[in-house]
Amino acid sequence: MAHRIPKPATPGRLLKAALAYLERFAASRDTLRRVLMRRVAASARVHGTDPEAGAAEVAAILDRLAAQGLLDDRTYAEGRVAALRRRGVSERLLRLKLRDKGVADDHIDAALGRWAEDAGDDDPEYLAALNLARRRRLGPFRDPAKRAAMRDRDMAALARAGFDPDTARRVIDLGETPDLDGSLE
Repeated sequence: MAHRIPKPATPGRLLKAALAYLERFAASRDTLRRVLMRRVAASARVHGTDPEAGAAEVAAILDRLAAQGLLDDRTYAEGRVAALRRRGVSERLLRLKLRDKGVADDHIDAALGRWAEDAGDDDPEYLAALNLARRRRLGPFRDPAKRAAMRDRDMAALARAGFDPDTARRVIDLGETPDLDGSLE
């Protein structure tokens, strides 16, 4: 199988690559910067283009996309928080994932605050733990005949997912299976 030779990283190609990436994926500014810088590095390695000029062009493209509203870390953080909370991701793990994507702490805090407002009176961490328990069939979602024997294992699964012991205990020790909004059936 022949290896594909990367094309030179020209400003037009970098912009086209950035737009194509944003069409397919939601991305933070830092994530898109990394994607484009990989192209710049490959172009410098194969074609001898100037990596500093490429980095300057990447910065200009990122600024341009941000000014046009196509690249916004706050919106990205809100979308990721909503998606990850629905999947049952703890706040601790969520913060780590977003920081890894280069999202600033103030954007993360704002997104978590917005998610907490949407949760209303319910504890957002409890709801996330409940979502994880539902997905993984832990605690009240487990076969009642195996539930008592698997309690410690279920608690450990929630602890590994980043939930504190009180939240894990609250979910695992529910007497009845909760419905989708977290209330008891």
